[in-house]
Amino acid sequence: MKLSIIITLSIIVLIFIIYIIGKINLSIQFSNQVKTLFSQSKSITAQQFHKNQLDSLPAPVQRYFNHVLKEGQPYISYAQTKHEGLFKAALDKGWMNIKGEQYATTEKPGFIWKGTTTMFVARDMYIADRGRLIVSLFSLINIVDAKGEQYNEGELLRWLGESILYPTNLLPSERLQWFPIDSTTAKLTFNYHEHSLFFNITVNEIGEITEMETKRYMGEGKLETWIIKTTNYKELNNVLIPTTFDVIWRLEKGDFSYAKFNITEVEYDKNEKF
Repeated sequence: MKLSIIITLSIIVLIFIIYIIGKINLSIQFSNQVKTLFSQSKSITAQQFHKNQLDSLPAPVQRYFNHVLKEGQPYISYAQTKHEGLFKAALDKGWMNIKGEQYATTEKPGFIWKGTTTMFVARDMYIADRGRLIVSLFSLINIVDAKGEQYNEGELLRWLGESILYPTNLLPSERLQWFPIDSTTAKLTFNYHEHSLFFNITVNEIGEITEMETKRYMGEGKLETWIIKTTNYKELNNVLIPTTFDVIWRLEKGDFSYAKFNITEVEYDKNEKF
């Protein structure tokens, strides 16, 4: 009897040690990936926003930038965010609580996100012009390691959509242009290497972007309509951004929300981890 108890306790201790080692190893990997991300992009804070940059832009886009940016505001080079919220691992699965942290660069497009639930840790990234999604069960076993051309495009598209958290990145440039649609919507195009991306952007009367719609590969499947809805704008570190996000797949059988995030912390222009 005593021997069986000792064996059981030994197995439990061994599993716990393996779990801790897995968490430490994953944390080291993530830290190294963040360092790699930051090392590949330069600071552009010497650039400043001026309202005359808006003169030729569509009316809803002018309304947005006049609302969220101040004259002389420096361009954002790096953005660090934390969030909490709900997430679905698949559209037919239930909601689970999730906490996340993300790091992004603007001079060279790039980001890495880590989302943590009770069962898995997901890392979504676009680093060195490559997209990748890794999902680790209990921080130990990679049950997903997805990459390739569809992920290169999809993760770059995520970075572009989340530029609303670092809004100077949405100002016109050689890579980025705006085109009119109507009094409340405009089309954003972004060209980078072999990728030609777009979002149709909806702006309310206040000047808040409330919805961003595009086409994105659903995993390794076909292109589907992908929508980011944003609300609850707040000024954090002198930048006005939405803090509530609802991310949706619009499929033939209806709309399916799979991520509901609330931003809890934002830092800008610190090229280091929280």
